[in-house]
Amino acid sequence: MKNLTSLLLFPVFVFLGISIHAQKISDGQTIDVNGMAVTFNILNKESVESGGKSYDRYKVSASIKNNSDKTYNIRLSAFPQIVSNIGLVELDCINATGARLTSKKIELKMKAQMINVTYSAYDKSGKFITSTIPVTGSYYFDPGDTISDNAIFIVPQGEKPDVSVRSMK
Repeated sequence: MKNLTSLLLFPVFVFLGISIHAQKISDGQTIDVNGMAVTFNILNKESVESGGKSYDRYKVSASIKNNSDKTYNIRLSAFPQIVSNIGLVELDCINATGARLTSKKIELKMKAQMINVTYSAYDKSGKFITSTIPVTGSYYFDPGDTISDNAIFIVPQGEKPDVSVRSMK
């Protein structure tokens, strides 16, 4: 019985631990998250109907500005290298339905630094050619930089997006 109780309470504590670090944000508000200014804006609202139910469709924008003197940087050591931890903050719309392939969250990620790489090879006809391709060399977010993204949230009619922000760094 003790094992069952602890097994059932574990997901609750994990969820509470994640939600404790999240901060609520509303339309037009800017909040500070680890020295980064996160802004959330509602750009447009319209009513839609899907499956016989009415919903409100919001086009939203989120941006982040690095107000700290800290530079976030991930340098890649070899190509191809898979990097999955480039997110800075995540804005999660708690009451979004995700209907019609719309978003439930916005993840603001570091910028990619592209490097042009020149290589030489033989083509199919045996001719020696030189080509250039763009390759991601690193990801960065310098002091003073701003990153923005848009999304569409569909929420139940009469509700505004209930958005929380959490740091991913």
